[in-house]
Parts: sequence; structure tokens; C-alpha cells
Amino acid sequence: MKVLIVDDEANLRRMLRSLLEENGFVVVEAGSAEKALTLLEEERPEVVLLDLVLPGASGLESLSRFRKELPGTPVIMMSGEATLADAVRATREGAFHFLEKPLSPEAVLVTLRAALEVSRARALSRALREELGASALLVGSSAAMERVRDTIRKVAPTEARVLIEGESGTGKELAATAIHELSPRRGGPFVRVNSAAIPRDLVESEMFGHERGAFTGATSRRLGRFELAHGGTLFLDEVGDLGAEAQGKLLRVLESGTLERLGGHDPIRVDVRVLAATNRELRREAEAGRFREDLLFRLDVVPLRMPPLRERPEDLPILAEHIAERLRRREGLVVPELSPAAMEELAAHSWPGNVRELINLFERLSILHAGRRVEPEGIRHALDSPHTRAASVPNRRSDSPSLRERLDEHEAELIRDALRAARENVAEAARRLRTDRANLYRRMKRLGIRTDD
Repeated sequence: MKVLIVDDEANLRRMLRSLLEENGFVVVEAGSAEKALTLLEEERPEVVLLDLVLPGASGLESLSRFRKELPGTPVIMMSGEATLADAVRATREGAFHFLEKPLSPEAVLVTLRAALEVSRARALSRALREELGASALLVGSSAAMERVRDTIRKVAPTEARVLIEGESGTGKELAATAIHELSPRRGGPFVRVNSAAIPRDLVESEMFGHERGAFTGATSRRLGRFELAHGGTLFLDEVGDLGAEAQGKLLRVLESGTLERLGGHDPIRVDVRVLAATNRELRREAEAGRFREDLLFRLDVVPLRMPPLRERPEDLPILAEHIAERLRRREGLVVPELSPAAMEELAAHSWPGNVRELINLFERLSILHAGRRVEPEGIRHALDSPHTRAASVPNRRSDSPSLRERLDEHEAELIRDALRAARENVAEAARRLRTDRANLYRRMKRLGIRTDD
């Protein structure tokens, strides 16, 4: 949490440094805009506090240079001599906020924390763009994938809400990212919410934010995901897992375009395009009374179904090539060549984990068969099943554990080992497993793992 303070008053810089360091920030100082510009590249601050009146180039004159050098980094302007015209100009040129001197410690901390949340949302959006790209990563030449791409091309330029349906591992987040990247909102943030990974009592705070004192532990104002996505796209993953109260509040925001933070009373207008995803049959959930029908109608303006891998086996060769290239480039792995018979073995598998399972398989093959040609036996061994074809038949009875059961046992063992090594710290365990915390929480929930196991 690094903040760059740009002000020619040494006493003010000392006061701000003391305040911010007491609250866990790392502080870098500069007495002029010129000095600050030389520090940007090496220090890479997450937020800049910039005085309006400076020796040499003024803060207002330097604002565009700061934003050019560190695009996406919020710049908070400060001044005791600002006019309304100055504030309007600064806002138009991209300033995050305008603080009037003398500075209030509370106002400084609240504004900084809000700016940091926006900065991190933008950084996540950029990382997703770099990692996932747009529709080109929806790999496959099958008719099913062409329908997906055609729908994305048609719906992306609009403001229509999209409900993306499909099994786990079919690429629902990729589809949402592609819609965002091909839309007029691509310059704004792409903010993801995993509804299944947020504890029920924190869903409203995460989605809509809270004011200081709204509940025990709310020591400062926090922006919710809707506000962080302002001007961009909010992706509600696993929306079917939202509770009844959160569903009601979400419906009100979608209908009115405004929200209230927990503990707040003033309506806040948000400009957000909402994309939702689910691996459930929401129409059946609505019929059973577990999901609001009126909310479903709001979300399901344009339906987009992501086909499971077993329905498009003709895509396996191009997917295999794409995944192999990605592992070579990003992980430095030596990906083995698959024989024609091995490719047939892939096509015979049912892929309950879909594309995600295929990626895991190639990682495993790269470790077990680095640089060697893989035959069907190697595929069966890597899938940890002596009879891959039998495992691909749905609902087939067997006295032996199924492939899914074996994979679940192995995954649970890996997660428990990581949690023990991290002393039950889920964030650290996620880092060790090279995944994100939300994904780890979801897997723990599915496998029945608690942090006190």
C-alpha cells in the first residue's frame, strides 16, 4: 500500500507521513512535481496525493503527465486555494478526488482507502485482460463454440445483461471477459464477484459497501463491488448462491441504478453493466422458490450457454495445442507430444471437469512425461483411471472409486496439506496452491473442508 505525497510544505508531508504510516501505508515524498515524476517509475505508488500549488509546474498542469506515466493509478488533488473551476477541471482531467486544506485525517484515510480499492480493481481488470484476452481465447472450431462466439459478438456492443450458464470449467468467466473486452466499457474496470465464496453475512457489505460503524469491525468506509465497477462491468459468478435478502437488494439496484451502503442513508448512483453466471438451472430454482423469478427476468435478458467439453470432442486437438503453447510460454514446461491413439483416448473421456480438467491433465503430463511421446497408457495413468472409457460413461455402476471420487480425494489431500503448512491461513494456502482465495474457498466448500480440520 504505497502512497506518493507531492507537496512543497515539509510540515504537511511529515504530518501526512505520520498519519499514513500509523495506518499501515508505505509513504514516498516529493517536494515538487518534477521530483515526483522521477520517482514514479522506480516507486510505482498505488495512489498519488498531489498538491494543486507547487513550485515550477503546478499540480494541475502535471496531472495529465502523472496519469500518462501511471495509467489507472488514482491521483487525489489537495489545495487550500482551489476554486470550483479548479476542482471541475481536475475532475475532468482524471483526478480521483479533491481534498481541501486544512486536511481532515478522517477524510484523507477514507479517500485513500477508496482510491486503493479502485486502483486494485483496475489492476485486476488489466491482469485479466493480459491473462485471458478476449474472444480469441474461447478456443474451438465446433458449431457449439461458433454459436458462443456469435452471441458474444452480437451482445457485447450493447448494454444488455447476459446470463451465462454452464458446468464448472466450461469458461463462463472467459465469456464474460470477452463480452467486456469487446464492449464500449472495455476501458473501465472488470470486477468479479464469486457469490459462492462470500460468507452469507458479508455478501451485502462486499456487494454494496458499508459505512464506518455499520457493524462490529467496520472501522472505516468500504466501497462495494458495484461502486468499484462504476463505468465498467460487474461479473456475478455463481449468482444462484445468493441468499434471499441479497437477491432482493440486487434486484433493487438493477431496477433503480442506485444503492445504499450498509449503515448509510444516501442513495449512490452507479453506472454498471451486470453479467451473471451460474452452473445451476435457475429456472428450476425459481420454480422451487429458491431464486427470485423477477430477478431472473432482470438478469436473463440474453442467455448464453457454454457447452461442456464432452459435447464438442472435435475441439480437443485445437484445445490441446493451445494449452500446450500456453504452458510452454507461461510455465516453461516441456509439453510432450500426444500420439494419434492418445488423442483418441482423450476423445473417449467424459471430462467432468471440462476445459479446466484438460488443462490440469496437460500440466500433469508435462511433469510425468516431459519431452517424451505420450501413448494411451500415459493418458490413462495421468487421469488416474485404469479404464478411461468406462469412466466416461455417465452413471456407470462400479465397486471401485470413480475417477471423480479419486480426483476429489487427491484434491482434498493437497488442500489440507497446504492449509496445515499455512497454519490454517486460507490466503496463504491459496498462494501455495497457486490459485486465488475465492476459488480455494469454493473448492473447500464443495469438498467439505473447514479451516479447523
